[in-house]
Amino acid sequence: MSIQLQPIGDKIEFFEAPSLHHLEEKINKQVEHNEAILLYVHHVQHHVHYDPATSRPIYTAVVHFKGKQN
Repeated sequence: MSIQLQPIGDKIEFFEAPSLHHLEEKINKQVEHNEAILLYVHHVQHHVHYDPATSRPIYTAVVHFKGKQN
């Protein structure tokens, strides 16, 4: 039995929060976790939309993490 390890090249994560402050906290926490496995932020895209049921804003973000290229 052999174990082969391969580095992760790309990872995309989605985030949602009721406020911009909470969204930033979630993203920063995950950035720290991903840096531990040598993935760094490549691109961030964020949006805000309103929940039709409550008329409150919902903040979302998509973060693309990439491994360092040699």
